[in-house]
Amino acid sequence: MIRLLERLGVPRVLMLGFLAVAIFMTGDGFELTFLSKFMVDQGFTSSQASLLVTVYGLFAAAGGWSAGMLAEMFGARRVMMFGACWWIGIHLLFLGVAIPSRIYPLILGLYALRGIGYPLFIYSFVVLMAQYISPSRLASATGFFWTCFSLGIGVFGAYLPSFIMPVFGEYRTFWFALPFSIVGTIMCFLFVPKNKVVKGEGLSRKEQLKELAEGATILVTNRKILICAIIRIINNLLLYGFPVIMPLYLCTTHNGGINIFKTEEWMRIWGFVFVVTLIFNTFWGWFMDRFGWVWPMRWFGCAVLAVGSVAFYYIPQWFGANALMMIVASIIVGIGTCAFSSLPTIMTLYAGEGKQGAALSAYNLAAGLTTFAGPGVATILLPVIGYGGVCWTYAALYVLAFVLTLFIRPRQPGFDEHGHRIAKAKNGTAPQDDAVPAVNTVSEESIGVGVAAAEAV
Repeated sequence: MIRLLERLGVPRVLMLGFLAVAIFMTGDGFELTFLSKFMVDQGFTSSQASLLVTVYGLFAAAGGWSAGMLAEMFGARRVMMFGACWWIGIHLLFLGVAIPSRIYPLILGLYALRGIGYPLFIYSFVVLMAQYISPSRLASATGFFWTCFSLGIGVFGAYLPSFIMPVFGEYRTFWFALPFSIVGTIMCFLFVPKNKVVKGEGLSRKEQLKELAEGATILVTNRKILICAIIRIINNLLLYGFPVIMPLYLCTTHNGGINIFKTEEWMRIWGFVFVVTLIFNTFWGWFMDRFGWVWPMRWFGCAVLAVGSVAFYYIPQWFGANALMMIVASIIVGIGTCAFSSLPTIMTLYAGEGKQGAALSAYNLAAGLTTFAGPGVATILLPVIGYGGVCWTYAALYVLAFVLTLFIRPRQPGFDEHGHRIAKAKNGTAPQDDAVPAVNTVSEESIGVGVAAAEAV
């Protein structure tokens, strides 16, 4: 097993760090599939339930935006430990104080604050990957990183609660997240190495803040990166929107829900999305490097997810409580969600030399904002247009992303300006292309760091 991981580009010094990510994210994902239903069962409205996850996503976006720069300036392990301890402390207050109080503003505030923790933990580890893994092996190692992430938040985070909840109940199931998060934190402290380079050493506080802010200002100064960021936000709308609305639609009669599945059945159906991502996170990276970065994103990402958006609504209408057909819809969503893995590389190419860190921070910010936008759409529109209207809104946004991909044409190595593969010369190497614009010319190391940014799921 160790040799297999080393072939994927994972050095031994980081292997237990990858395991720590999987274990910690298992705890973070424990309530994802049933929190909205739990809130409605406690007497809150569906809008209040979705607002809870929406605000959580807004704070997660702030954590994601700052994680990379903070890890570079102050040390990744230090930031990871801070994020993990923050998550655990706020989770204890959320369970022990907020939920029993039934005071909605307190529940909302504490759950939102908890959202800062996990992005600091996982995105800081990405900085270590960029420092410890050679650029030529970074893409494979990044695929393994996202496999660990999906294994934690999606597979174990969905399936374990589905077996625990029928025995212990929803509230007690929340507490089972803590052992996983604590073990992940201890593993981080014991086994995650320190930075090879700490960028913040020698910088004034003003210079440190400038570095941090550049991850947002580049969205204003670089239109191509802004387009990529919008596509990234749309990418995971279903991944964070459906866990809010689907338990209400499939497992209750609230707001016109059809109540044909048990909550644990829904959790297992949704878990298939992440089972699929374990394979396709790696597959799409390999496929895009060989056949093009943008067109698979357009057709297998945007178009497939537009279909998946409405499939989850209509399959129960047409086929009733058919778990097999719902699993098919989950597989469609899983395949499409992973087909955006070239975005971080494209963003670093458009950023140019010296601004790759800012491009990755912008990418992380967009990745965080999708956790806000997915449930945010449901919060605003569910009382007005119902579950079907929300699903069609998601589909329309994926059509918008489809159109936006027409405006990004990065010069991929080995391809011409039209996106066609350059024929290899007789000696087996591709001819040199001298027409590559300066803005798209980055070092091999920069491309490697781009690939190491947070990708699909």
